[in-house]
Amino acid sequence: MTRIELLAPARDLDTGLAAINSGADAVYMGAARFGAREAAGNALEDIESLARHAHKYWAKVYVTLNTLLRDDEIEEAVCLAHRVYECGADALIIQDFGLLECDLPPIPLFASTQTHNATPEKVAFLEKVGFQRVILARELNLEQIRAIRAQTSLELETFIHGALCVSYSGQCFLSYACGGRSGNRGQCAQPCRLPYSLVDGRGRILLKDRHLLSIRDLNLTDHLHALVSSGITSFKIEGRLKDKTYVMNVVGHYRRKLDALLPELGAGKSSSGEVELDFTPDPHKTFNRGYTTYFLSEDRHRIGSNDTPKMVGEPVGTVASVARNSFVLAGSAELHRGDGLSFFDRVHELTGTTVSRAEGNLIWPAKMAGIQPGLELYRNHDHRFITSLRRSEPRRKIGVRMTFRAIPGGYQLAMKDEDGIGITRDWACASGPAQKQDVARASMEKQLTRLGGTEFACTGLELAVEPAPFLAVSLLNERRRNAVDDLREERRLRRPTLKATRVPNEIRYPERELNYLSNVLNRKAAAFFHRHGSVVLEPAVESGLDMRGRRVMTMKYCIKYQLEACPRDGRTALPGTLWLVDPAGRSLRLEFDCDACRMNVIFEGNPFPEKA
Repeated sequence: MTRIELLAPARDLDTGLAAINSGADAVYMGAARFGAREAAGNALEDIESLARHAHKYWAKVYVTLNTLLRDDEIEEAVCLAHRVYECGADALIIQDFGLLECDLPPIPLFASTQTHNATPEKVAFLEKVGFQRVILARELNLEQIRAIRAQTSLELETFIHGALCVSYSGQCFLSYACGGRSGNRGQCAQPCRLPYSLVDGRGRILLKDRHLLSIRDLNLTDHLHALVSSGITSFKIEGRLKDKTYVMNVVGHYRRKLDALLPELGAGKSSSGEVELDFTPDPHKTFNRGYTTYFLSEDRHRIGSNDTPKMVGEPVGTVASVARNSFVLAGSAELHRGDGLSFFDRVHELTGTTVSRAEGNLIWPAKMAGIQPGLELYRNHDHRFITSLRRSEPRRKIGVRMTFRAIPGGYQLAMKDEDGIGITRDWACASGPAQKQDVARASMEKQLTRLGGTEFACTGLELAVEPAPFLAVSLLNERRRNAVDDLREERRLRRPTLKATRVPNEIRYPERELNYLSNVLNRKAAAFFHRHGSVVLEPAVESGLDMRGRRVMTMKYCIKYQLEACPRDGRTALPGTLWLVDPAGRSLRLEFDCDACRMNVIFEGNPFPEKA
């Protein structure tokens, strides 16, 4: 049976525990250093605690060491890899190929999406040099995924939900060019979310202060079947900076979707246990910039979040009338005290207020500024929903069937879990029949199935004793606890694990000559590529390259298409060369490769050249 993994982010231990309890088959989290989210590092003790909890359910913990490394950091990174392995981590997610030239522990390696895994040739190479999984480039469509699957037996992981990088992953150098903060070293300042002015070659402003590089968030809820059929084995939720409520909500949403879908596909989940949620998941109620399926299918659609990079929220209606301290809402949404309201003001800036009091459609907001008849309102904070999430305690239990029978000279308690793992525990016991048979059977059933404080839940008990014996409650409880300990240990011994399969070789890398786009920052990485037949002509940008006049972004997102000016659609083309100018006056020149339906961003610096 194909096993499908739901993979969740863990900003910290508490979030990771919540993700597992909400149904994640695996989580990924950063160690103290060298993760692609510098602000999401974790102590080794927390990684160990999370792994211990996850492994009860045969769930996994992957640790990110997916930044580019300087020469003086290699030794520390390798040491950290060994420590992470000793803590029980199931795999390392890496970007820097220099680590493959080092003495790593026998832990499986996953190729980060930062290595831009976009072609069958690249993925086939990664398999041959010892990776167990590749995290595919976000911009791939189903046909491209199928082509990669046809050339590899590796596990394929893809993003299904959360924030999107507008540039090809690992190929964005804009943050470094603007201020020296490298996304490839976990320090991205997110300049793609800034407002930009669109300027033509004559210096004329065509659009002013719009978030022209900001795009919507990913949501592939309706495409899980197609992704499994295309060869995906792990579905990844983005968000290692997201809080616990976000992770619980999104994990719960996709757990329910997958559980309904997997039997139809003849597939199963990759971990154990059934989850009981005390809330109804809704991905529209936690942070999002509006949703897109990105480029998964051939259907083109506009994916920009150009008005704001913030959460606008759910439409709730329009303002029908206004009084001094209140307004009447025209709409069917029910608002409550504490709800957050957002709207676009007269200059189209997103602003908002909170609900202080609500009586039906009569609303008293915390402030009235900007609220006028006809205004469209959105709810970007559902107070009751978020409160229910914060109070929620999802429960995850592994189903166990139990048999209690008489044997010569005593009794036997057998347990078998939903994964087919079974144990038996015999004990000698001289006991006569109980005087009250119904009471004795009820007592045995009650005590033997008391698994509430464990990760197990009894799904059936067979009492094969006739007549029912008289057994002390304390004895039944002791034997049950001993059997649970035995089952827990047997599950630990039988837990499926990935195996590292690294064998040094000289397989040719698909590219012969490498420039800064290949992200070679240290001597170990250079040696790796040299061994695989490539010549490093230029080091990574983090070596100190001057980025003026260089490409800092490559993307399938196109501003011309977003603004309904795509020449391929016969639209009126935007005039001449186009530039983006940020609030600090830094200019970006746009190049359009219409044959490949691709846009490049060239960093030209400050000030805008035509005005220099």
